[in-house]
Amino acid sequence: MKAVLGLDTSCYTTSAALVSAGGVLLAADRQLLRVPEGKRGLMQSEMVFQHVQALPDRIAAVSGVPDVEIAAVCASTRPRAVEASYMPAFRAGESQARTAAMLLGVPFYPFSHQEGHVRAACYETDIDRTKPMLALHLSGGTTEVLKCCDGVIECIGGSLDLHAGQLVDRIGVRLGLPFPCGPALEVLASGVSPTHCLHGSFQGNSCSLSGAETAVLRLIDRGEMTPGQIAAEVYDLLIRTIFHMIEAAVKTTGIRQVLAAGGVASSAIVRAGVENRRQKHRLEAKICFARPDLSGDNAVGIALLGADRYRMDNR
Repeated sequence: MKAVLGLDTSCYTTSAALVSAGGVLLAADRQLLRVPEGKRGLMQSEMVFQHVQALPDRIAAVSGVPDVEIAAVCASTRPRAVEASYMPAFRAGESQARTAAMLLGVPFYPFSHQEGHVRAACYETDIDRTKPMLALHLSGGTTEVLKCCDGVIECIGGSLDLHAGQLVDRIGVRLGLPFPCGPALEVLASGVSPTHCLHGSFQGNSCSLSGAETAVLRLIDRGEMTPGQIAAEVYDLLIRTIFHMIEAAVKTTGIRQVLAAGGVASSAIVRAGVENRRQKHRLEAKICFARPDLSGDNAVGIALLGADRYRMDNR
């Protein structure tokens, strides 16, 4: 069976995936980078070092599928598919993928990290990839509203300052939670009813979150709310912000199928909250969320894109 190997070395995850040439996921493995306690991130040089260390084991973890012939190798080589998009962390996976492709005598296909996110999020959803769709990329490094049409991704909105994942991580670190803070902050927020005390700032398809961060930090300093209440207010703000961007983009583009991807989109609270608001506001649009394991950074989308390209090249 012919298969495609995909690698992704993002800011905080090393991952590998194996997909059949027909586009079926065969194996996937990933490892979070280690961030020292109390820190809100890593320098790019630290990311590259950890990726180089982690890649051999990630590749080994997906190489045990029997009767597989690697027909192509691919990797994420930059954050977005736009000119001058660059981040050193992606060089770690790209260099190993290019080397493997040369040794195997097979094609190497480069893609952007964002393209991989969107493709992975589509897997096992009822999104029609032959038609235009809107995609929200919600993570620690990106909060964008994307228009996807005929394989072209165009950014039509998003955060004007702080990203959704950054807000979660900054508040989480301030509360003493481990980085990345999403899972722990969501546990704190579970079962707590928000008072809707935080207010978003919106402009068309875009939003601003820095003002909300300042407001939350003041609440923490005053000690007037429990950590659980703080977490609930943060998620409530994110839900209202995400839905606003979806609603605005649907109205401005007329596109009525929406895909949510990225680590923030893996939150059960966010998923349920956005769907509740869609029903409440009677928005005539289909909002699909990626499988939780495919919402965060992963190489599955990169491998799926490679399989798509391989089939196209070998018709």
